[in-house]
Amino acid sequence: MCRKIFIGATGQHCGKTTISLSLMHLARKKYARVGFMKPIGPKWINFNGTIVDKDAAMFSTVFNVEEDIALMSPVTLAPGTTRRFLDGEIDSDAPRRAINSACAELEKKYDFLIIEGAGHGGVGSVVGMNNARIAAELNAPVLLVTGGGIGNVIDAVELNLALYQREQADVRIIMANKLVSEKRANTLGYLTKAFARSNIMVTSAFDYLPTLADPTLLHISELLDIPLKGDPADRSRLCHTIQLGAASSQRVIDGLGESTLLIVTSSRDELLVTASSLHHIPEYKKKLAGLVIGGHAPVSDITQRIIDDSNIPYVRMKETSSEIFYQLREHVSKIGPEDLEKIDLINSIAERHIDFDAIDAMI
Repeated sequence: MCRKIFIGATGQHCGKTTISLSLMHLARKKYARVGFMKPIGPKWINFNGTIVDKDAAMFSTVFNVEEDIALMSPVTLAPGTTRRFLDGEIDSDAPRRAINSACAELEKKYDFLIIEGAGHGGVGSVVGMNNARIAAELNAPVLLVTGGGIGNVIDAVELNLALYQREQADVRIIMANKLVSEKRANTLGYLTKAFARSNIMVTSAFDYLPTLADPTLLHISELLDIPLKGDPADRSRLCHTIQLGAASSQRVIDGLGESTLLIVTSSRDELLVTASSLHHIPEYKKKLAGLVIGGHAPVSDITQRIIDDSNIPYVRMKETSSEIFYQLREHVSKIGPEDLEKIDLINSIAERHIDFDAIDAMI
């Protein structure tokens, strides 16, 4: 009989996908066959000719189960789906049937199945299948991922628990994530007190790590929807700092942090030439991850030749440097199948901080 767990969250960006990756890695040490499912896919892509959720596509690639992709992502919310559903063009029971059918097939193939929700408990309500209802429908015990505070976490959990209880879903575990390292013990102590009467296990996952939140050069390229040029071997490199190259060339270079993504206006020939030239020097290559070149003015021919010759990773945009800077600063990085550095880091930390046997015993 297949064991199941539903990974929910109190809101966006709590770390559901990171936790799901961790549990997949840990479960594969204990179970021969471990599967993944994303019942509702609000962020879809065309993956090998099939419209599926981005996370499902990522898991299928990382864990080499591409043949199951249609089952892993049975319902996607592509543009127009909401209106078609509300207008009655889509059978109101179709999402429920698709999710149940896919889950039943996956249960036949796997010993342990991780079911990842989308956003907070209410996401999916527009098609009649919110996270809480899906967990209840699939009879999957719920692990609820939260942030790393105390008061705000308790408030968010209580808000979500009301919906899960209404749908008669079984929330068994609260997992605090992105904890402040020096406050970990204190935070867990108070969260355990807060839910002591609920019979819900309180546990923890990761401390907050900027490395896990930082985007790769490839993510920057995808976010800006511009091809990444330069050395393709650097596409998975993490950008720990985003810096606007507004000062003099010397001050900009002196101020480079670790693995900086430098945003430079196209007319700043001297800074573009300097940054490109430094790409050949190991000391500066560690500091300078790549360039985003913005602005309507064309890059001069000789400067462009120097940039291309250096093989420094870069993207070229027409927006102003300030517009690009604020767009990137608001970006929250997600994990993709190419992010091998992040995935390896997640797995190694999970082995130290997540007690899979304790979680398994609760479900």
